[in-house]
Amino acid sequence: MKLFLQVATILVVLCYPIAVYFGLNYLPQGSIALLLCSLLVLRLFISKQKLKSLMLPLIAGIILTASSFIAKANDWLLYYPVVISTCMLLLFAHSLKWGPSIIERLARLKEPDLPEKAVPYLNKVTLIWCSFFIVNGAIAYYTAQYASLSAWTLYNGLISYLLMGILFAGEWLYRTFWLKKI
Repeated sequence: MKLFLQVATILVVLCYPIAVYFGLNYLPQGSIALLLCSLLVLRLFISKQKLKSLMLPLIAGIILTASSFIAKANDWLLYYPVVISTCMLLLFAHSLKWGPSIIERLARLKEPDLPEKAVPYLNKVTLIWCSFFIVNGAIAYYTAQYASLSAWTLYNGLISYLLMGILFAGEWLYRTFWLKKI
């Protein structure tokens, strides 16, 4: 049951824009907000000890989806990608200030003995991710505020994931070659 809930909530978080699109178009008023809120609450309890970095986006998502349900304001669901980008920005920026940076932590998973020369580079990459989350959050806000539900779903359910993947893969590939040079 626990594994099922983990998989289900991960899928809902990843497929959030598609779930919102489907829910707003085909389900009774408020039902998608209640379903998403319930899954986020379950995810919070499942990951309570394991993933402390997920707590802020999960709690923010719970507040947003519960508020949407209570206020009967389905359009509030459209702001969750903005919340996620903001939370990720805060997480990455916090890691830059207090160290080690998120990207350094990820790099050390593969290369535990990273040379000290790599740390400034990894901090710059973390700063690039911060910039990405600012731009992504701004676009997510724009689509939530001004775009159609279809355009919102396209950007937040596909384009933003593709951009994240390209940035992640491109940086990882560059870093792999760059580390061999130093």
